[in-house]
Amino acid sequence: MKKYLVLAGNIGAGKSTLVGLLSERLGFRPYYEPVSENPYLSDFYADMRRWAFHSQLYFLTHRVQSHRALMDDPWSVVQDRSIYEDAEVFARNLFEQGNMSPRDWESYRELYQTLIGLLPAPDLVVYLKASVPTLKRRIAMRGRDFEASIPDDYLSGLNHLYEEWIGSFELAPVLVVPGDRLDFVTESKDLETIVATIEDRLRDRQGSLFPFDM
Repeated sequence: MKKYLVLAGNIGAGKSTLVGLLSERLGFRPYYEPVSENPYLSDFYADMRRWAFHSQLYFLTHRVQSHRALMDDPWSVVQDRSIYEDAEVFARNLFEQGNMSPRDWESYRELYQTLIGLLPAPDLVVYLKASVPTLKRRIAMRGRDFEASIPDDYLSGLNHLYEEWIGSFELAPVLVVPGDRLDFVTESKDLETIVATIEDRLRDRQGSLFPFDM
């Protein structure tokens, strides 16, 4: 039976890396998050308040298209970041920081709520939880210039919103992977633990409790 797996987590949490590893181990088709396709990004970074709504609307549109495409895919799939995070973490953060007006935020939220009511939910959300020092270390390791100057307080704020979102998410089961303690890139036993637990969860939507759930 086809399965739909989502990997969620902050910038630098290791989602793309784990998507690749899981696609190899589980035989799932990977769906990666686009980094540079948004035509509003350069304008957004130059003037966030003016272009936040446009940029987030583009991301939302792309995410719906991607969600629809992976549901039409006959293979089991693993997705790098979801439509839920776009709205509940990143767009919400822009609103709370004053970079999206209340009117734009309400319009965005109304569209988002309508869309997720029409889209099938994942079979499992795997949340890669990591502290700011861990995120900064991994961001530095991958060496993307546009990420090098991300402030610690920005990552901390996103972590806070991730915790709020994942704590109230009810559309699918959630598996929390403690990224500060598990190194699925260099430690094969850590990867084996994660893979085995995901397989258990996907088998019956509950599975055995992950020994490091937080």
